[in-house]
Amino acid sequence: MNPIARDLNQIIEKGNPHLMEMLSDMGKNLFFPKGILSQSAEAREKAHKLNATIGIATERGRTMHFSSVMDSLSKIRPEDSLTYAPSFGIPALRKAWRDSLFIKNPSLVGRSISLPVVTCGITHAISMFADMWLNPRDVVILPEMMWGNYNMILNVKKGADLSTYTLFFQNKEFNLKAFEKQVETEAKKRDKISVLLNFPHNPSGYSVTQKEGERIAEILAETADKGTNVLAVFDDSYFGLFYEDQTMKESLFASLCERHPKLLAIKVDGATKESFVWGLRVGFITYGGVVTGDNEIIYDALERKTAGSIRGSISNASHLGQTVVLKSLQSDNYAAEKEQKFKILKNRAMRVKEVLENPKYRGAWDVYPFNSGYFMCLRLKSVNSETLRLHLLEKYGVGLIAMGEKDLRIAFSCLEENDILELFDIVLQGIKDLNGSGTQ
Repeated sequence: MNPIARDLNQIIEKGNPHLMEMLSDMGKNLFFPKGILSQSAEAREKAHKLNATIGIATERGRTMHFSSVMDSLSKIRPEDSLTYAPSFGIPALRKAWRDSLFIKNPSLVGRSISLPVVTCGITHAISMFADMWLNPRDVVILPEMMWGNYNMILNVKKGADLSTYTLFFQNKEFNLKAFEKQVETEAKKRDKISVLLNFPHNPSGYSVTQKEGERIAEILAETADKGTNVLAVFDDSYFGLFYEDQTMKESLFASLCERHPKLLAIKVDGATKESFVWGLRVGFITYGGVVTGDNEIIYDALERKTAGSIRGSISNASHLGQTVVLKSLQSDNYAAEKEQKFKILKNRAMRVKEVLENPKYRGAWDVYPFNSGYFMCLRLKSVNSETLRLHLLEKYGVGLIAMGEKDLRIAFSCLEENDILELFDIVLQGIKDLNGSGTQ
């Protein structure tokens, strides 16, 4: 049991022991993590200079957005916003999102996939995957460097076992050997494994190369061919934000659809980051596998089961949010708006790389590989990440996210280009302060 959950239980037990008797096993294990959310809350209060903690994008001090999103808000009829939406999602939005998947992933053309089911954001989509496909003690394979909420959704709430591998090989590339070994090890023990892959990766900002992606797909297909049922889950939250030529530009979902009868590809994605509408909470879950008979009937059954889980939890995702996203997707300006924001974020990422080439930083940290998404991470050499985070926040008004003992996550998505050099110089100065070599 997590220590935070144990502390909460003790408080409840002291207040009324009968409440503890009533709590479910899941309820007893639930807690609110002291992770990114609590660190971001501290930064909102104290990071008066630079706040590189939150997973959104900003521009000139305001929340980044599409005009096609904001312009639609005053033009939506009550029946398109205030009424209940179907638990499956608005039909037109589901079709529009599936159409977009074929455009963004040309390898999908000619293959059969389900209609996406609308979820209340991507977090909810992952939770629906867990409800649909995981029993307690089932295994989910992930990198040890992961988004912390996976642990809450999959392990704490669902009771699945998380089996991890080292994400990077020599801090340069995706660790294919470690990944393959972990998959082989778990496949030998079980009839079913789940593998969750997240590219662009949160928190490192790394996406696999085309060659790495092809090998990942081969490993999973080979595992299925040896007799293990494989659930290949792709969290494509930051899809499309690929900044380097060698990076794989399609989702691995496309590589594994209809690949093997014992392998089901599951794509969770959403408008959250792709359309810069974090608070609208519009996500999707889509299935792609090998089926016998009428594809539409089989996928319809999966969609109905998924919608049943949604009906039994939140009833349906926001009708207003879905309508706004749909209108934006249908706008003539959508593609141009998306490209404009992509260029802003790419320029920020390239500026981070340029700044970090300066040799003055080499004694303070190593840089994890990054080529996409919102984030990048530093591996600190001489100080504790949480100690440094608090020091930067209190002394310099700079907010960053500490992860583990030595890792520091920086969200360049909410940094203007001209703030990037100053931020890293402040981080370096903070390290010097803690090591006793800085000016006081």
